[in-house]
Amino acid sequence: MEMKKSHIIAIVVIAACIGIIIVTAGDASTYVTFDQAYQMASTGNKTQIHVVGDLKKDDQGNIVGIEKSADNLSFSFILIDENQKEQKVYYNEPMPPDFTRSEKVVVIGSFQNNAFVANKILLKCPSKYQEEKLNASI
Repeated sequence: MEMKKSHIIAIVVIAACIGIIIVTAGDASTYVTFDQAYQMASTGNKTQIHVVGDLKKDDQGNIVGIEKSADNLSFSFILIDENQKEQKVYYNEPMPPDFTRSEKVVVIGSFQNNAFVANKILLKCPSKYQEEKLNASI
């Protein structure tokens, strides 16, 4: 029984897709706490990891601990992970818009010389639909 060229091409394309999925899945970073991230870095693991947390707030709910550089091209802030551990995070880019309005912050980076340096920041901002829902129920 002879296979058609189109069948062979389809099998090769599917095999290539499976290979790409396997490679990218192995490359994906995981969500960890700051303690786990520190342990990974101390054992020489240079993997980029995700840490999810909340910005530190005072008793009135105001965000505290944000420090901008003089030229506003970088900043640092305090993030509290799911285990309530506070960690200063350094980011060598300008502060993202709506940073202070975000509900959750995901930092992607690693520990370098006992400091967490983020290469990327993802924000989970409050949904405009939640606000509309609240206003509608009043």
